[in-house]
Amino acid sequence: MVDYSFSIYDLEYFLLILVRVSCFVFISPFFSMRNTPNVVKIGLSFLSSLLLYQTLTPAPAAAFDTVLEYAVLILKEAFAGFLLGFGANICTAIVSFAGSVVDMETGLSMATLLDPATQESSSITSVLYQYALTLMLIASGMYRYLFGALADSFVLIPVNGAVFEGDSLLNALVGFLTDYVVIGFRIVLPVYCVMLLLNAILGVLVKVSPQMNMFSVGIQLKILVGLSVVFFTAELLPWVADFIFQEMKQVMISFVEAMS
Repeated sequence: MVDYSFSIYDLEYFLLILVRVSCFVFISPFFSMRNTPNVVKIGLSFLSSLLLYQTLTPAPAAAFDTVLEYAVLILKEAFAGFLLGFGANICTAIVSFAGSVVDMETGLSMATLLDPATQESSSITSVLYQYALTLMLIASGMYRYLFGALADSFVLIPVNGAVFEGDSLLNALVGFLTDYVVIGFRIVLPVYCVMLLLNAILGVLVKVSPQMNMFSVGIQLKILVGLSVVFFTAELLPWVADFIFQEMKQVMISFVEAMS
């Protein structure tokens, strides 16, 4: 006969695990998308917490005496899970930045659409790169790494073991911002170079034939050439996703080291 009995301490410890896992699922890439049903998020958080609880031993450090101390434990676990998910989620903004630069160079920055995943207005190329990255995340099994990193965080950062070092977190965030710009411009480099060459050609044509309306001609050429470059460089998206995933791993490791 299966014994389903448990103590109040076990329940309180399980709730602390659930808080960290649910905050991670709420902010992490793919799982935090608006078109993901809330029932799926809740069920995934509960099932993952239950599996983690079966493998973790309640730590004495998680003991508390008052309700206020337990509330502090909940806030610490929520912030730890939020930081882990945030470290992975901010890396997906690199492709949005790259897509915005591409649309600005090709003249499509005024054409925006509603992204059903975020319920925000985004440029066309940003949405294209964002969904391509999400597809690569699913196809490559990166979501398994995210949950594996969450499970390993309970070993490196046990319940009530998070120590938030402001300097380390700031250094990790500054390092990411540097890589954010570098990786973003590496993605848009083919489009940027072609547009720079096209602008130089149009500048020469203005001097050669001043009677030609280069404004109307240039807009059409930029859109045509820009979309052509995006089309021919689409095969590079798996390498782009690899850059993003490596940065995602590095940021998550930096955040875990800043809390351990």
